[in-house]
Amino acid sequence: MGPMVWKVLGTGSAVLAASVAQKLVTKGWEIASGKPAPDDPNHPEDTTWKEAVLFAALTGLAVSAARVMATRKAAQYYAKSAGHLPAAMLKAEGKAD
Repeated sequence: MGPMVWKVLGTGSAVLAASVAQKLVTKGWEIASGKPAPDDPNHPEDTTWKEAVLFAALTGLAVSAARVMATRKAAQYYAKSAGHLPAAMLKAEGKAD
């Protein structure tokens, strides 16, 4: 496996996880609050400050956590398949040439 495989696997899994997390936060917001999630939390007439900040915080936390989990699982799969971590991760750790 090479760097291109890791780019596709790592990036693809992170993007997919972020998309799913965003949808889950939106659906959870609708269930918990009983009203639709803010279309644009930045718009001052569409949502209150409290709602905008809370929605942004929940979304940021969920998306970031999902991306980390997906990237770690992708790296584990890559390492199991190739016998080593992706070169990009080895360089980050100072273990690559």
